[in-house]
Formats: sequence, C-alpha cells, structure tokens
Amino acid sequence: MEETLSHFNLPKDVYACGRLDKDSEGLLLLTNDGALIDRLLNPKNDKVKTYWVQVEKIPTLEALKKLVAGVKIADYQTKPCKARIIEPMPVIGERIPPVRTRLSVPTCWIEIELTEGKNRQVRRMTAAVGFPTLRLIRKKIGKLELGDLLPGEFREINKSEII
Repeated sequence: MEETLSHFNLPKDVYACGRLDKDSEGLLLLTNDGALIDRLLNPKNDKVKTYWVQVEKIPTLEALKKLVAGVKIADYQTKPCKARIIEPMPVIGERIPPVRTRLSVPTCWIEIELTEGKNRQVRRMTAAVGFPTLRLIRKKIGKLELGDLLPGEFREINKSEII
C-alpha cells in the first residue's frame, strides 16, 4: 500500500504546497497558509523549485542547452530554466523501491531549477532531450532546502525560511 499524507494525521486545514508524484522524492511543504501556497505555486511569481534528477546516460552540452531554453512537451512549451550536471556526483542512498539500472548504461545527476511545475514536467523534459529520468528528488522550494531530512521526517519552519 502506498503511503499518502492521510497517514500522517495532519490537521484538517493543512495542505501540500505543490505535489510530488508517487515516483518522486524530496521536499514537500505543508501549510495552512493559502496566500503562501499561491505565492509559491502561481507561475506569475517565478518562485524557483530545485530538483536533482538522475538520468540515463550522460547529458550532452546540447541537451542541457535545450533544457535551459525550454522544450516542447506534448502541447506545452516549457519556460527557460537552469540545468547543469552536478559535479562531483552526489552520494545518495538507495531508493525504495530501487530505480532500474542497466550495467551497460551510465547514469548522471543533473540539477534543474524551474519556476513552473506542470504534471511530471521534469521527467517529460529530460525524456524530450533523450535522457530519461530514473530518479527525481525535489531539493528546494524558494530558499527552503530539504537538507538531511529522511523520508517521512519533518520539521516546522518559518515563512522567512522560504521566501
């Protein structure tokens, strides 16, 4: 059975600010402040969300430039973003369940900073430039960083830590 926010017995007026699909990991902000949610999620406000993305193969400079410029996914043109290979490669514990691996195909971690967040956007973007996503971790929302929190852990924060 998949774990959802309902398993955490949150107060009725607390909601997730954004979403992570079942195949993604990382920072999820929970709040009862509707104005803050709008400020962070409304694309007109250009609030940055940072993701670490493990992709199949090593992205070329050309592929990274395409990501940065924005790519066509389905009928949508993504906004320009920042994308770079993370060097040195981060050491990150195994995912449960583990991601698929192929011994003959190298993987690479890239960092992508977006100001929008369409459904499965990062996965669709990396696939569009030929480097499918294997693992996706949201590291930051605004100034707020995931840090060393493990899955299921949480901490209380102040608004000043985000904006």
